[in-house]
Amino acid sequence: MSEEKKGFFARLKEGLTKTRNNIVHGIDSVFSGFSEIDEDFYEELEEILIMGDIGINATEQILETLREQVKEHHIKKPQECKEFLIRNIKEQMQTGETAYEFEHRQSVVLVIGVNGVGKTTSIGKLAGKLKSQNRKVLLAAADTFRAAAGEQLTEWAHRAGVDIIGGKEGSDPASVIFDAVTAARARNVDVLLCDTAGRLHNKKNLMEELKKINRIIDKEFPGVHRENLVVLDGTTGQNALQQAREFGAAAELTGIILTKMDGTAKGGIAVAIQSELKIPVKYIGVGETIEDLQKFDADQFVNALFDVKPDREEEEGAQEEV
Repeated sequence: MSEEKKGFFARLKEGLTKTRNNIVHGIDSVFSGFSEIDEDFYEELEEILIMGDIGINATEQILETLREQVKEHHIKKPQECKEFLIRNIKEQMQTGETAYEFEHRQSVVLVIGVNGVGKTTSIGKLAGKLKSQNRKVLLAAADTFRAAAGEQLTEWAHRAGVDIIGGKEGSDPASVIFDAVTAARARNVDVLLCDTAGRLHNKKNLMEELKKINRIIDKEFPGVHRENLVVLDGTTGQNALQQAREFGAAAELTGIILTKMDGTAKGGIAVAIQSELKIPVKYIGVGETIEDLQKFDADQFVNALFDVKPDREEEEGAQEEV
């Protein structure tokens, strides 16, 4: 495994420490504390998973599958079903083969999220990654209501070596998107990454602005591949789930960028969001550099969450990703 990948995995493990302490230590005590698999055993597991921010819906699905497997494989001892539990959580997290289709097609990617979650930084990192794949990238600085948002994105554009379309502070975000879409078509850009406002005068205004932006893209760039990625702060737990629900009402979300997984993150929320909303986590961030934003890998994530040493096949797969 390369130094970069090892570094990312180590930082991911570190970021998931809080969740791991909540979940793994509790689960280990259940597996060692129960001599048989009964209702009390399942209730204890349920409580630990929910306390780890995995969420009620995801927890119920995981345990329902586990119950079926226990019957099917005639498992008698609690310790014997731990591997099945981990595998079930990994299956909840799979993103699917088409998750990164936008990287290979002409696409407009709208990146949304509240202020402070790392939205602008994530766009900059994503621009750098796409540029390194020889994609022609254009940024749209449509977060015109946050002071210095345009300057911050411009700095990232310079770092990534990509062009940027912006507007004056306080100007209409939709007009910036219109200009950016027009430029993207004229320049035959591969991927247009759009930063959006994280806060307007109130929540209703913000959601209406997003709807307006979506209408402009649909009208001015018909047939282009669309992505709406919501950026969520991994430290906020169930609040992140609520944010995803609210933004999902204004824009059809196609993926999640989960940030700040490098300290006190409530990492179980990634499982909850995918289970509750059926929206895949596509990227995960554990630090400040471009390399600290990586494509989400369910096996790697759950291995870090449960402190499981990856087998050789998984290690080789992770190495090929880099």
